[in-house]
Amino acid sequence: MSEAAALPLMMVFGALTVLLVRSREIRWWQALIIFLFGIYAALTPIVWTVTGLVQWFIARFTA
Repeated sequence: MSEAAALPLMMVFGALTVLLVRSREIRWWQALIIFLFGIYAALTPIVWTVTGLVQWFIARFTA
């Protein structure tokens, strides 16, 4: 995955995690697990599915 493709994905998941932590829906250790899962998912083929979904979402709602 190129850096240009990973940046929107990182921003979406990062923003979602920050919002969940700030709303006290999850604790800091749960956010850490989400972060570690994101790193793991980036190393597997599922990253292409998630990247496609994020690109579709961005294209659909920014146009």
